[in-house]
Amino acid sequence: MPEEISSIFNSFQDYLNSESELREEIRDIVKDIEKSARDILMILQNIHNENTIEENIIVSQYCKKARELFGDVRQHYGKLATVVTPDQYYRFHDQWRFVTQRLCFLASLMIYLEMKILVSKQTVAEILGVQNSREDGFHLDLEDFLMGLLQLSTELCRFAVNSVTNGDYNRPIEISRFVNELNAGFRLLHLKNDMLRKRFDALKYDVKKIEEVVYDLSIRGLKPSVAPAEQEAE
Repeated sequence: MPEEISSIFNSFQDYLNSESELREEIRDIVKDIEKSARDILMILQNIHNENTIEENIIVSQYCKKARELFGDVRQHYGKLATVVTPDQYYRFHDQWRFVTQRLCFLASLMIYLEMKILVSKQTVAEILGVQNSREDGFHLDLEDFLMGLLQLSTELCRFAVNSVTNGDYNRPIEISRFVNELNAGFRLLHLKNDMLRKRFDALKYDVKKIEEVVYDLSIRGLKPSVAPAEQEAE
């Protein structure tokens, strides 16, 4: 083989070796992120097992523990940002896409439990320790954030059902109002992404299921005459 051709293909091999090492390094970091996400999920899943007695205090403790674990998440994303240059972000994005969507869901659930509000994209980016916009470098992709919010609706639907089981008849009403507002917000978007569109379709069923829970409370005479938010306003 001529030396010139050999030199060319040796450079190709060097590139492939470097690429393989980079992908392996990314995978190792993503595994750490996935472990932290599992730990946070295990903590926040405990909200489904609590009775109404001192529930707000207990939920607050779960959120506090989750916030501590998000500190590890920020460190992991910091390492990922040093390995992946901004121009290569979408080249390797698929490796951390799904765990980021899950963490967006967990962050939005934590904020909802703490403040009963819809989290902003910027706040989630800060919780994860990444940038909010593409121009600033390693960032939170908008579609990943939206997928996280859609996962939140399913979790809150489950939470509404379990709250009734645990004797809390106020929470399903709060959740129903919140998820309806979330649904109205998504309806303002013209979704073309297939995955987002399919997941948004599932949100409609979450809304319907929560409305059925509230309706069931009404016909059984268990629905509070004044919602908690209205009591605070008074």
